[in-house]
Amino acid sequence: MNLVSAGFFLAIVGLTLVVTYIASKRTSSASDFYTAGGGLKGWQNGFAIAGDYLSAAAFLGVSGAIALTGFDGFFFSVGYVVANLVLLYIIAEPMRNLGKYTLADMLTARFNEKRVRGVAATGTIIIVILYMIAQLVGAGALIKLLFGIEYWIAVLIVGVMMTTYVLFGGMTATSWVQIIKAALLLFGTTMLAFLVFQKFDFNLMNMFSTIATDHGEEYLIPGQKYTSSIDSVSMMMALVLGTSGLPHILMRFFTVKDAKTARASINWTTWITAIFFSLTIFLGFGAMHFVGFDQIIAENAAGNTAAPLLAEFLGGDVMLSFICAVAFATILAVVSGLVLTGASAISHDIYGEIIMNGKLTEKQQVLAARTGSISIAIISIILALFAQSLNVSFLVSFAFCIGASANLPVILYTIYWKKFNSNGAVASMVTGLVSCLVLGALGPNVWSPIEGKAIFVGEPLLGLAVPAIITIPLGFFAGWIVSIMTASKVDQKAAAETYKEIRVKANTGVSVSDVSH
Repeated sequence: MNLVSAGFFLAIVGLTLVVTYIASKRTSSASDFYTAGGGLKGWQNGFAIAGDYLSAAAFLGVSGAIALTGFDGFFFSVGYVVANLVLLYIIAEPMRNLGKYTLADMLTARFNEKRVRGVAATGTIIIVILYMIAQLVGAGALIKLLFGIEYWIAVLIVGVMMTTYVLFGGMTATSWVQIIKAALLLFGTTMLAFLVFQKFDFNLMNMFSTIATDHGEEYLIPGQKYTSSIDSVSMMMALVLGTSGLPHILMRFFTVKDAKTARASINWTTWITAIFFSLTIFLGFGAMHFVGFDQIIAENAAGNTAAPLLAEFLGGDVMLSFICAVAFATILAVVSGLVLTGASAISHDIYGEIIMNGKLTEKQQVLAARTGSISIAIISIILALFAQSLNVSFLVSFAFCIGASANLPVILYTIYWKKFNSNGAVASMVTGLVSCLVLGALGPNVWSPIEGKAIFVGEPLLGLAVPAIITIPLGFFAGWIVSIMTASKVDQKAAAETYKEIRVKANTGVSVSDVSH
């Protein structure tokens, strides 16, 4: 075991455990556990959202993709940044004003029915588990690589740590772990980018011309990897629109006091992610130029070790250890937020509101939340143990696809369409979710004629890696057509009054009934 690596890992783990201990002193109510009491400032929540957003897939995956495919690797990182604008202008303010703890709370502000809450909670749990499997498999592989311990032990270590953060510190601890991780990630990425830029004499044109000369001009133009325009558009749709439907991102809008602070959060997040993804160009180009294509491929066929290899080239074992420790902190922070989101769906939505009809004491709510945290962690750990040999990176894009297809249509219709009803809400969520899972199971991420390239050997029935270009319209269409077809079965006068209430509250945070009484 490398002592430098161990030192960096222990320092980060120690810091996060201290944060958890301090947060545990402030976590006594359900509001504290789920939303940090709504007390986060705009910059704090902005860093925390960025921490949720910049997962290991973003840090290691985008850098590796740029190293191996040039412009095509950078192309989709644009989608991550643009997605923040959708959140800022359309989602952030209504979500904060209408919701309490979860996405289901926001939907049931208009449709107070258990079936709506149940379907929303089910979608949340599926997205969380897909995301967590990918993160846990990555964490297990990283720790196994650095410390030489068995994969299953590595996964258990990460699982126990993430559960500890959530169990004792709730959203306060999770948020500060995210803030620390985002700051470390930004610092580490900036440091690597600076060292690469220094190698090119701080001349941007020099860097591009050198790369073009040594690796070919095609490296700097699109169309090398993503030759199918439909596949590219579908992936971009999932990234840009899916963020606005990811439950662990949406949940963060409830951690601030009002809509104005929620908007400020996204402003911070947008700048942080824009800076980060701009810097990945230097990491990708630097890895390709100084480490080399063959060595990157030899270490990891997907290029996920490009950034650590570049760090080793530029700064030896010390830099490598620091970057790997930051990558580990990245995974820890993301899975902690996911555990909390999954726990809220199980304990608050399913147990608290559906089974117990909302009749829980404050103490019972906190106990249920902690029980839910343990449940979602155990499920994810078990699935990750069986997924060791699989290429699970596509699960993250699946999560984005479900967010865009099942959650975004129902969110927009709930806020902006007067004739939308609960039948349409259920139809939209179920159609978006099922179509993503079914079409995804028929695609090239699951089936490939080349052994080892996918889960099963065989010809895919659908050529799209991410079927968002089909499933997003399906989600919107299902919500529209079912609402129109079942309009006669709905009390139109009561529905109109409810919608009026929703529109006022979504824009002001003030309930009409509260004012009138």
